[in-house]
Amino acid sequence: MVRDLVQPHEFIEVYMDTSLDECERRDPKGLYKKARKGEIKNFTGIDSEYEVPESPEVTVDTLQYSISECAEEVVAYLKEHKMIG
Repeated sequence: MVRDLVQPHEFIEVYMDTSLDECERRDPKGLYKKARKGEIKNFTGIDSEYEVPESPEVTVDTLQYSISECAEEVVAYLKEHKMIG
């Protein structure tokens, strides 16, 4: 895991929480369609399991909040932990 390779506070995990349906709807390159047709193997969420992070520092709900609101949540975390000014 990345956390094991870096010093404390050098890595933060941001979990972009959304549904598989929404990921497929937002897919501009059509990768999910290709994966469903079998053209792409080991595609996360289709034929490869997606593992929800166990303890992300930040979780943003992309179904409930806008892109701007999600970004604000990440920036707020970074400011609160004095990672940015």
